[in-house]
Amino acid sequence: MLILGAPGAGKGTQSSRIRKSFGIAAISSGDVLRRNIAEQTPAGIRAKESVARGELVSDNIIVELIRAELNTIGGSWLLDGFPRNIAQAQALDAMLGAASQPLNAVVNLVVPEDVILSRIIERYVHVPSGRVYNLSYNPPRVPGVDDVTGEPLEHRPDDNPESFKRRLQQYHALTEPLLEYYDKSSILTSFAGSTSDIIYPQLYRFLDERFE
Repeated sequence: MLILGAPGAGKGTQSSRIRKSFGIAAISSGDVLRRNIAEQTPAGIRAKESVARGELVSDNIIVELIRAELNTIGGSWLLDGFPRNIAQAQALDAMLGAASQPLNAVVNLVVPEDVILSRIIERYVHVPSGRVYNLSYNPPRVPGVDDVTGEPLEHRPDDNPESFKRRLQQYHALTEPLLEYYDKSSILTSFAGSTSDIIYPQLYRFLDERFE
């Protein structure tokens, strides 16, 4: 299963809730990438070199990392942050087809852009782990400090209205074709709401029917 949504739409929050409710392995492509870079795996080393050059990590490297991650999971899983384009989607389909385990659900989170912007402005991140905090609804116990490690949190320089608009334009350019791709396969379902608490009951009912 895949979860799609604009930056700040709450994919991480919903993934965590789904994992706890249904026992599904939640995989974040960003977490996988950071871990492989930290562990200096062959793909992680190549990814780090790309990042150091200021380049996007190539589709081939990301696909390799996701394939290796999925090979370690025996049951159901939820992917967040992958695929990001049609080439990655086709690679995932080929990967799953070879294992006779076709993708059976893609959920798309639809959140008003003004709501997402307010979330992003108040967002702070623990960079090494990828843990995300929000000053309004998920603040750290100690201001500016990660709950788990006690290390400082960072506010991304591009978490501002101007950068958000650019990122949103990029997201739509990449994701609209993905939504069409999965809609044609009749596995796409969208869930709309202004908060995660509004969207999650819809998601829960949908998944409860799937996993009963």
